[in-house]
Amino acid sequence: MSADVVRESAAAGRVVLWEESARDGAQAKTLMGPEFRVRLARETGRMFGADGPRHVVFAAGFPAVCAEEFEAVRQVAAEAEGAVSVAAVCRGARQDVAQAVASVRGSRHARVMVVVPASEAMARVMVHRTAAEALEGGVDLVKQARDLDDTVAVDVCLADASRADHALMAQYATALTAAGAGLVVLADTVGAQLPDACHAMFTGVRAAAGPDVLLASHLHNDLGLGLANTLRALACGVRVVSASWLGIAERAGMVATEQLLCLLAHRPAELLGPDARPWWTAPDTTRLPAIARMVSQETGVPLSVTTPIVGSGVGTISTGTPFVDPRLFQPYDPQEVLGIAPTVVLTQLASTRVVTAVATRLGRHLDGDQTRAAMAWLKSRAFRTGRTVIDDTAFADYLDGLTHPSRRTPS
Repeated sequence: MSADVVRESAAAGRVVLWEESARDGAQAKTLMGPEFRVRLARETGRMFGADGPRHVVFAAGFPAVCAEEFEAVRQVAAEAEGAVSVAAVCRGARQDVAQAVASVRGSRHARVMVVVPASEAMARVMVHRTAAEALEGGVDLVKQARDLDDTVAVDVCLADASRADHALMAQYATALTAAGAGLVVLADTVGAQLPDACHAMFTGVRAAAGPDVLLASHLHNDLGLGLANTLRALACGVRVVSASWLGIAERAGMVATEQLLCLLAHRPAELLGPDARPWWTAPDTTRLPAIARMVSQETGVPLSVTTPIVGSGVGTISTGTPFVDPRLFQPYDPQEVLGIAPTVVLTQLASTRVVTAVATRLGRHLDGDQTRAAMAWLKSRAFRTGRTVIDDTAFADYLDGLTHPSRRTPS
């Protein structure tokens, strides 16, 4: 039996990211090929250096989907071991559990997560049983997985936990842990939970469960509360939290990995308490933008100007007062935290300072009259074309005509 480094980390108060973009992300109508899954797992783990396996569980896929999916999971387990802890996810069926174990067998720090319904409504739909019967069946599945290969850690996700009975979940969280489960994941499967209810669920189950139970979160974003609810779970003492790059997951997704890691890395005392020690090795958050762009290119999920942490608007300045004191208008320094250098962008909101700065960047030096003329031109152009950003090439062409009238080109 090998050590469960994820359970050890959570028990020590360290934060563990359960990364879902390759698995739950598939339900957002995306498909990551096996080579990309390996690359993403490695890059995610690399943020934590040698402690990647202790800080990242990479959900590589759902082996029961098809032979190709099984092989993709198997490839991640073989080629990303040592960078992360690799997990396979399966339904609560004996054949699926055996298949999941087989897909990660032999990989260091391998895990399987078995999904078991916890609410009465979900139990009737998923397994045609009562919630108690489904959860009792989950205990048997944990024992099966441990008997198949006790070097593979087994976790249980309680589906629809947000609408389930807290006392029943606590009872079976204790039984599942006694049977050998490393983590018991409470899922807001439909993303309908409000923060106060989320807090009540985690505090209630944690208080009533046995002291050996380690809870994890899997919280969807249908009401836009995935991040808020995950922070509430952390405030309740949960240390294993599910997230997904760019927030990609079923329907409206779940908390975005880049947002969660940035917050936890740079404001841990406010979120976890002044004495919190959330990392064996703190994540290198300057890697977040590049990984997010990589995921965007692979999946086709766009990064917009308003995407927090990794969007195209981060680090950009287009108006006068933020130009004078950028730190006053940002919650963090993008260059220090994310490695994103500040960029001055020309729009219809530009001040004379902004115009002068961009002109200087382009190697043009304007007097007062030229600066005012350039500012009037770019504002007029923005409204005439209906496009707010004036690119450097168009502005440079205009400045050439302004400073050397013989070179003037049509606006």
